[in-house]
Amino acid sequence: MGKLILLPGKERSAMKRHPWLFAGSVGRLEGRARPGDTVEVLADDLRPLGRAAYSPRSQIRARFWTFDPAEAVDDAFFKRRIAAAVARRAALPELRGQQGIRLIHAESDGLPGIIADRYGDTVVVQLTSAGADKWRAAIIAGLLKATGCVRIYERSDSEVRGLEGLEAVTGWLHGTAPSQAPAIVENDVQLAVDIVGGHKTGFYLDQRDNRALLGQLAAGRDVLNCFCYTGGFSLQALAGGAASVLSIDSSGPALVQAQANLALNSRLPAARAEWLEADVFAALRDFRKAGRRFDLVVLDPPKFAPSAAHADRAARAYKDINLLGFRLLRPGGLLMTYSCSGGVGIELFQKIVAGAALDAGRDARIVRRLAGAADHPVALNFPEGEYLKGLLVQVD
Repeated sequence: MGKLILLPGKERSAMKRHPWLFAGSVGRLEGRARPGDTVEVLADDLRPLGRAAYSPRSQIRARFWTFDPAEAVDDAFFKRRIAAAVARRAALPELRGQQGIRLIHAESDGLPGIIADRYGDTVVVQLTSAGADKWRAAIIAGLLKATGCVRIYERSDSEVRGLEGLEAVTGWLHGTAPSQAPAIVENDVQLAVDIVGGHKTGFYLDQRDNRALLGQLAAGRDVLNCFCYTGGFSLQALAGGAASVLSIDSSGPALVQAQANLALNSRLPAARAEWLEADVFAALRDFRKAGRRFDLVVLDPPKFAPSAAHADRAARAYKDINLLGFRLLRPGGLLMTYSCSGGVGIELFQKIVAGAALDAGRDARIVRRLAGAADHPVALNFPEGEYLKGLLVQVD
C-alpha cells in the first residue's frame, strides 16, 4: 500500500475528520499507487491519519475511506458501510415507506463519490470518484445485499468524473431493463422516473419535503413554477388545490414527461395546468411587461456555481432570477427560492435574495429556511454536503 505523506501543518483537516485532502496538502507519495488505490495517509512526522482513495488527476488528491489507520478497506468494508447507510434511513419514521429514496449520500455516509437512489425495486448508482470506481463490484454487491433490489442501473455520467480522469459509464449492472420507466408515489402523487436520460439519477429526491410544503401552501393561489423539470412541484401544487399552475422549462422533453406525469394522476385538475417551453429569464421579463402576476413563485434553477470559484458569476444569475420573481408577486405573495450550488453558501444566498428584494422595491421576510430531505444528511465534518438551501419569503 502506498503512503501519502502530508506537508507540515496540513494534517489539521484530517484531524477534524474532513474527508478531502487537496493536492496542496500533499508532500509526497511513497511507494506506488494507481488511480483509485487505497493509500495510507500520514502526517509529515509519519503519524498515521487513516486510509484514503488516491486520485492523482484531481485537485482533491485523496478522499478518506476511514480515519482508523488499522481498518481494512475491502469488500467487507463496503458491505458494512452500505448496510449502515440503509439502516439509518430505515430508522427515520418520515422515510419509511418512501418509494423514492436516497440510500447513499456520498461523503455524508462515509462513502465518498458514491450516490445511490432507489426508485421502487430499482436502484440507480452514481460513482463520481476514482476510489468509488475502483470498488464498483463491492459496491454493487453491498447494495444488492442491503436492499434486495431487483435491478441496478449505473448513471456515472456526471462532469465531475472528468476531473478524476474517468470516462462516463452508464448501463445495467444487475437485472434487465423494465418494460416501462420506474414509477414512484410521493406525497400521494404518482411520478415516472427517467433513470436513463433524466437529470442526476432521474429525479430530484432532495426536494421531497419542499414539494410537500408547496402543496400545503398552494390552495387557491396562482402558482408559477420556474425550471419545472418533470413537474414535481407543479403536481404537488395542483394536488394542494392551486387555482392555476404555470410551469416553465427550457427542455421540451422534460415538459413532455411532466405532462405524462400529470396524466398518471387522473384526480388532478389538468385544466388548471399550463406548460411553457421557454428560457425562464426571458419568460419572466415578458410576464412583467405584460403585467402578469402570481401569488406563489417557485424558483428552483440548475446549479449556477459548481464551485466557490464560480460564486461571483452565479451570484449575478441568482440576483437576476430572484429580482424577476419578486416583481411578479402580488401583495402578500410567497417566493420559494432555492440554490443547489455548492459554491454559494446559505449566508451568501440570503444576502443575494435580500438584495433582489431591495432592488425590486419589495419589503419581505423569511418565513422558513428550506433544505434537503432527511435522506440527504449533512455530516458535521463535511459542511460542503449542504448544497441545497432555500428560503420561503413573503412579500408585503
